[in-house]
Amino acid sequence: MKCVILAAGEGNRMHPLTYTRPKVMLPIADKPILEWNLLNARAAGLKEYIFIVSYKSEMVREYFGNGKPWNVKISYINQGKAMGTAHAIGTVEPFVNDFITLCGDTIFGASDIKKVAQKGTKIGLIQMDNATEYGIVELKGKHLIKISEKMEHPSSNVINAGIYHFNKKIFDFIRRTAKSPRGEFEITDSINKMVSKEPMEGVFLKEWRDVVYPWHLLDANEEILKKLKTKIQGTVEKNVTLKGIVVVGKDTVIRSGTYIEGPVVIGNNSKIGPNCYLRPFTTIGNHCHVGNACEVKNSIIMDHSNVPHLNYVGDSIIGQHCNLGAGTTVANLKLDKNNIAVVLNGKKIDSKRRKLGMVMGDNVQTGINSIINVGTMIGNDVFIGPGGFAKNELKPFSRIL
Repeated sequence: MKCVILAAGEGNRMHPLTYTRPKVMLPIADKPILEWNLLNARAAGLKEYIFIVSYKSEMVREYFGNGKPWNVKISYINQGKAMGTAHAIGTVEPFVNDFITLCGDTIFGASDIKKVAQKGTKIGLIQMDNATEYGIVELKGKHLIKISEKMEHPSSNVINAGIYHFNKKIFDFIRRTAKSPRGEFEITDSINKMVSKEPMEGVFLKEWRDVVYPWHLLDANEEILKKLKTKIQGTVEKNVTLKGIVVVGKDTVIRSGTYIEGPVVIGNNSKIGPNCYLRPFTTIGNHCHVGNACEVKNSIIMDHSNVPHLNYVGDSIIGQHCNLGAGTTVANLKLDKNNIAVVLNGKKIDSKRRKLGMVMGDNVQTGINSIINVGTMIGNDVFIGPGGFAKNELKPFSRIL
């Protein structure tokens, strides 16, 4: 059985991080979202994969290649213009018979993938309190009756989780699917046509993590870090304190005076310390530097980025090739302790988080003593000068002088 993973989308709601990479390549616990799905699907017994790619597809191809490092076989289909999930799945018709399909930007557990892969057509389901952003599922017993997309007043709390077990018959129904009001060919419309003639069983999942907005990466990061085990491959100097789960990659050096309170993951070839404090649920990538008198808490710092001198970073995401000037500080809690509103793509959104710092795209530089307000979205290639104050949404290539 082959596993088809949908990995073609940009993910506009993940700006500013997806200006420079596909959503499936966003890192959680030092691995792309897509890699976590590959690892879980492999643990479920699946060995052959088709990745459907499009937006910045070279990043996916270069990272995963033919799948050899994971002991699997990976092939690729370029969807071209994004025309919807039904169109994407339709591109694999010549290459599959009985197959699993899953959304590459949602993390599924290995045991759940294994259940969906069992005999017969199936759809993964999740119960959710606030289901307005998802397809609402109507069941009769175990069988699917209908999927209704994004109801303002959902008729139930059971949603479509985005993982399916199909056979060849699905392609007949894809060919009969018209464009949705969004102008795309939706697989949910194809499924609604199919279930009137072919039964499809609903399978409730135990492990499922959707990442819609950038701050959802912090939730997923926390979940995965809790499941890891301590592994030290780099160098830990004397007078370093390690508490809880700590993972240190190859050729990374943890310098004297550093205090790490796990769970924390640090990639390869990074330099940590001296005399810095890494707090729980922090992921630091490869070739990074967190230096003297810096504190990082509940954050993701991507490859080749530096938090080098007298910096505080909390509840934040920093892209690749960023550098914070000495004294740059990130606010992560409002004085009134209320939820933090974010301006994203020009629209104000309630993050539903009391603590949220910044989301910083790639290639951003800040000058000394810069201040970044709560919930600030910073596009790629932004420059914030010495003493600059950043707030709300900064578009790519912006300047604060």
